[in-house]
Amino acid sequence: MRKIVFITGATAGFGEACAYKFAANGYDLILNGRRTDRLQTLADALEKKYNVAVLQLPFDVQNEKAVFESIQNMPADWKAIDVLINNAGLALGRDYFEEGNVSDWNTMIDTNVKGFLYVAKAVSQLMVARNASSLRQAHGPTGHIINMGSVAGKEVYEKGNVYCASKFAVNAISEGMRIDMLRHNIKVTSINPGAAETEFSVVRFKGDEGTAKKIYDGLKPLTAGDVAEVIYFCVSLPPHVCINDLTITCIQQANGIFFNRDIKS
Repeated sequence: MRKIVFITGATAGFGEACAYKFAANGYDLILNGRRTDRLQTLADALEKKYNVAVLQLPFDVQNEKAVFESIQNMPADWKAIDVLINNAGLALGRDYFEEGNVSDWNTMIDTNVKGFLYVAKAVSQLMVARNASSLRQAHGPTGHIINMGSVAGKEVYEKGNVYCASKFAVNAISEGMRIDMLRHNIKVTSINPGAAETEFSVVRFKGDEGTAKKIYDGLKPLTAGDVAEVIYFCVSLPPHVCINDLTITCIQQANGIFFNRDIKS
């Protein structure tokens, strides 16, 4: 019986890299993303290359009704989710607080906090119900929730204000989930990447690729594949082992603030 991984924000960056990593290791996939054309292309590629099954759920995590209805209405066989990679999120703008764009603030909070919560609640309910069933009692409980945080949820940096706050919220919610999921034997892992060269900065600077690339000047940053490797490692550990919280940076980054851009790794 194949295992199932549910990945939000699967059409780019960490989500897409995780889709390839888990498919390569025999997982069937539930893939979420807003861009239906990219979602279809990704699903087709994974099915062809790895002979896995893919269920597409093209909703926006900001939409509470769409999140719960889409997950609740999945075919019964797809509800036996082993791993959730709660990845959908974004940063918009990098402004001093008093110059911040309120629309950007709302989008970050609605996606990184509220959307994150909607998906986690809907999927955790399925995991809890599955573990409570007589079928699961025979095989032991299962379920692993991977929450995508950030070094921005560990230290606040200049012009990070609301984005950092949203990732601090992810960190706090992950800690609360870990405590509340103890009685169900469901693992909760918070993954906190540092500088990683994906679409993240292009989105943050609203398509300004020149400004986005400057973020990585003098660095050999993480790749999406690097982060996917670490996530898969966390998931593939023995059932009694859980990595609770893990921060990942390139060798030239100490935390969310300090970098050494003068060396080449």
